[in-house]
Amino acid sequence: MDGCRFKVRRKPWDLPFLAEPEELRGLRNVVRLHLGIWGLPHMIDAAQLCVTELVTNVITHVGPGTPTTLAVSMNGGFLRLEVTDPDVRALPTLLAATEGEESGRGMALVDAMATRWGVVLRADVKVTWCELATGLRSADDHVDGPQVASAEALLGLYCTQAARADARPLSVALAEEATIGVIADLLHWLHAHGCNPDAALGQAQMQFATEAPGN
Repeated sequence: MDGCRFKVRRKPWDLPFLAEPEELRGLRNVVRLHLGIWGLPHMIDAAQLCVTELVTNVITHVGPGTPTTLAVSMNGGFLRLEVTDPDVRALPTLLAATEGEESGRGMALVDAMATRWGVVLRADVKVTWCELATGLRSADDHVDGPQVASAEALLGLYCTQAARADARPLSVALAEEATIGVIADLLHWLHAHGCNPDAALGQAQMQFATEAPGN
């Protein structure tokens, strides 16, 4: 069955922008959209927080309007977030902010949320990065669940051409119940792989209507 385990394609992406406070909401929305597509909805809150703090650090210590780039990728089973800016002098530091003090909390939040983080200095840019553990075994793995595992097993049977007809007689009621369960599990599988279950279900219904006898 391992040979038929289906993989998720998560292509790295980056987004140039100007570091302004009003850009933060849009960045959080972009992160939410892409992680949903990647089948990583459980990572959205942590990733949004880290992106917010990394970009806020640029706004505070480099300056508003700084040309900045957000890059998101997978490093094995870790989600990697990178924020690049042109100031190699203003290095982020982990400060112990006192109670009630807002300054210095940004990188402390990133440090608490991320598995690891750091800074890479290049010729003319600085890259501040962090990595979040996703719980996946690899970059192209998917989030497991009982419904997803059930659908994976079903698809594996098709994949290996090992499916055999059940010789036991099925009543109409039992067959209907089994069919509904299979459809629901497949929709869970699509969602786990970053697909749109509603769109797929709509297309399947259209195909059924076209192929149904009498149409």
